[in-house]
Amino acid sequence: MKKKVFVAMSGGVDSSAAALLLKEAGYDATGVTMCLGIREDGDRTRCCGLDAIDDAKRVCDQLQIPHFVFDFAAEMEERVIGKFTAEYRRGRTPNPCIDCNRYLKFGTLLGKARGIGFDYLATGHYARIEKQGDEWHLLRPQDRIKDQTYFLYPIKKDDLSSILFPLGGLNKEEVRTLTKKAGLHVAQKAESQDICFVTQGSYGQFFQERNVPSIPGDIVDKTGRILGKHKGIIYYTIGQRGGLGISAKTPLYVVEIDAAKNKVVVGEKKELYSAGLIAGDINLLTADFPAEMEAKIRYRKKTAHCIVQKDGDKLKVIFQEAQESITPGQAVVFYDGDRVLGGGVIEEIIRKP
Repeated sequence: MKKKVFVAMSGGVDSSAAALLLKEAGYDATGVTMCLGIREDGDRTRCCGLDAIDDAKRVCDQLQIPHFVFDFAAEMEERVIGKFTAEYRRGRTPNPCIDCNRYLKFGTLLGKARGIGFDYLATGHYARIEKQGDEWHLLRPQDRIKDQTYFLYPIKKDDLSSILFPLGGLNKEEVRTLTKKAGLHVAQKAESQDICFVTQGSYGQFFQERNVPSIPGDIVDKTGRILGKHKGIIYYTIGQRGGLGISAKTPLYVVEIDAAKNKVVVGEKKELYSAGLIAGDINLLTADFPAEMEAKIRYRKKTAHCIVQKDGDKLKVIFQEAQESITPGQAVVFYDGDRVLGGGVIEEIIRKP
């Protein structure tokens, strides 16, 4: 009997290629698209709107596989958008794509797949899952430029055997070639950009439309000297240089956001560097979590060597070399070569060892 697989389809090239490959490999594939209640403005490509649903359905029709649409709008609002807004109000910079994977794709959607008798959930992420010995592991893909494992660390260890990543051994150009040869109409579709639910053009407009409170306050240096006024901490993030509205002899950057005192703290570039961090909300993907490894503090950052100590339900991470713009709310993800060891949410910055 063919193994049954739910293919999460966003209407883009990658998820369409994943469905194509699974069908060609002999799986009993069914496409499924999550309707997230996202409004579409302008001509920017979005992964969650009505046009995306139509594109996913057309691909499924071309592949002659069933296609379902699930309404996840309420859960998207509560678990992802609501958290995104709340975190910015706390002076933190969250990563909603990680939360979408955590709660929606590899949470609710995986549960639905199992509940109606499917063996696997597949997505178009660039990552690999392999069994080595008695354990399943999340691994980096062949295409390191497209490596999306940073966003996948919240997957539960016990769920790895129920997930398929068909694109793990391919690069983006090979994926486009496959879809083009198959005649799929999305073959030349542009990649989705930005955060899918921020359709207004800027975070500021997004917060304004949602009536998020924005209380002006002081911009200060490390000594507490007032240099100017900010328009609300929700408009700032660590490492930001532009839009501060202050002048100084040397370039100044946001180095800290003090939500309790409603202050934005600025400093020179050298003050952006920190020795380490404290992470919480930890998810480990291996039983043999070493003391020394590499870690990534942003999606586009390179991995850096570090020492990790467990401290109750948190992890203390000290880097071999100081890291720039460690940001509370973002994720720290741990690696041993190609293997993803797990990750967590950055809660505190450790300025000095």
